[in-house]
Order: sequence, then structure tokens, then C-alpha cells
Amino acid sequence: MSNGRPVVLYHPQYLEGFRNALREARADLHQLHFNHLCELADVRAELKVLREVLEVVVSVTRQQAEGNLASLRRQLEVALARIERDPRKPLH
Repeated sequence: MSNGRPVVLYHPQYLEGFRNALREARADLHQLHFNHLCELADVRAELKVLREVLEVVVSVTRQQAEGNLASLRRQLEVALARIERDPRKPLH
């Protein structure tokens, strides 16, 4: 109390403005949240597609590597068969 009068922390005429500001802030937060959820759904969908593409790439690469390995093994076997060696000498 100052000068015998109570100190008014808020004035009734400002309450409606404060309520409106809170209402607008809440609406903005809801819109931001909705936008965030939409972007998150888009990112998850894109991630799903990328994973599917990666699975195909890995599968094709693995098949190519297995084919290359088989070819290299055949070449090694042919090369080893052509080598004349003394059976008395160790291989290494």
C-alpha cells in the first residue's frame, strides 16, 4: 500500500488484451507444432525411401563382389595349376 491505497498489479482494462495475447501465442504454438509434425512425417517418408534405395545398392554391390571373388579364385586356381613346382620344396 502506498499513500493508503492498494497497489493494483493489473488493471481490468488490460486483462482482455492479455487474454488475447495468450490466445494468439497458444494458436501460434499449435501451428508451429503442426508444421513440425508435418516436416517430421516428410523426413521419415524420405528416410524410408533412402533405406530402400540403400538396400538395393548394397544387394547389387554384394552380388558384384561375390562374382568378382569367384572369378579371382578361378584365376588363382588356374595360375597355381600352371606353376611347375618341385614337390620336394615347400610352397612358402
